[in-house]
Amino acid sequence: MTPSAASHAPTRPVLDLSRTGAELTADLVDIPSVSGDEGAIADAVEAALRQLPHLTVERDGHAVVARTHLGRRERVVLAGHLDTVPIADNVPSRVEGDFIYGCGTSDMKSGVAVQLRIAATVPEPNRDITFVFYDCEEVEARRNGLGRLARNHPEWLQADFAVLLEGTNGVVEGGCQGTLRAEIRTTGVRAHSARSWLGDNAIHKAAPILERLAGYRPRLVDIEGLQYHEGLNAVRVEGGVANNVIPDECLVVVNYRFAPDRSVEEASRHVEEVFAGFDVVVTDYAAGALPGLTQPAAAEFVAATGGTPRAKFGWTDVARFSALGVPAVNCGPGDPNLAHTRDEHCSLSAIADLEKRMRAWLQS
Repeated sequence: MTPSAASHAPTRPVLDLSRTGAELTADLVDIPSVSGDEGAIADAVEAALRQLPHLTVERDGHAVVARTHLGRRERVVLAGHLDTVPIADNVPSRVEGDFIYGCGTSDMKSGVAVQLRIAATVPEPNRDITFVFYDCEEVEARRNGLGRLARNHPEWLQADFAVLLEGTNGVVEGGCQGTLRAEIRTTGVRAHSARSWLGDNAIHKAAPILERLAGYRPRLVDIEGLQYHEGLNAVRVEGGVANNVIPDECLVVVNYRFAPDRSVEEASRHVEEVFAGFDVVVTDYAAGALPGLTQPAAAEFVAATGGTPRAKFGWTDVARFSALGVPAVNCGPGDPNLAHTRDEHCSLSAIADLEKRMRAWLQS
């Protein structure tokens, strides 16, 4: 390579794990890593972790897994995704007062920064730790890097407890609810709207479906002291051919968010019962995850980190750990309400506070 060519070669991003959590968050944000393009950030994370002699480091695609092997009585996982949604003129990062702004600051490079700080500065934790950094969380489930690790290397994820550092404003959120989508279709007969009595309006025939949804009373379910609030709602209605045609088909798509005490099969049966008399086709689903707060490691985590746990209403990758038999919670410094926004930001003090609390749990 000629000197001129070398001077124009792209520089590979480098992460200095001696920097503060706030500084690491900025460094991570400044490495673009939209889903499917996590190579550079995965390389930087892997290279930084390989400098730590107390960790063994392995890689699968753009997912990086690092582990201690101290023979402790328990093993815990600290997990976070490296990818972001598409950048919206919010890279590079910037700091204003106590806030750092930029794509992924809240979801979830601030959480990844906390993981890296713990990896670098707690070489002899009271529990063995597995650090998981994975790709493609923000896109369709089939591409999810944590799911790929569970298929390819389930032994890498074996543990007694897991913490997913997704943004929760630093509050422990136990488990997650399941989600199910179903299609309910009505059919009729087309006709000219000027002679509507010759047709059979499929949209009108969907009225009972909407009436059942409007009158639906969701369950409030208490599990391990956490209250999960279910929901069954229409999320899309499709019908109509033209402004002068009686429609012969109408489709209502419903989304059921169910508490983790129900399996996918039980949730499917419930939706079918609600819409008895109609043809219900389940098109997509994901099981929930029980909170597991009664497990010793989870109870000690809550005691060490403080605060009052609450239920997770959305679906997160803690369900993937639950499917492997690993109880898991969500707890990260980011604000979930700011995720994916153009103005995404995270509190610098929240990053430092969660790192301090995690350190207390792992060094007590």
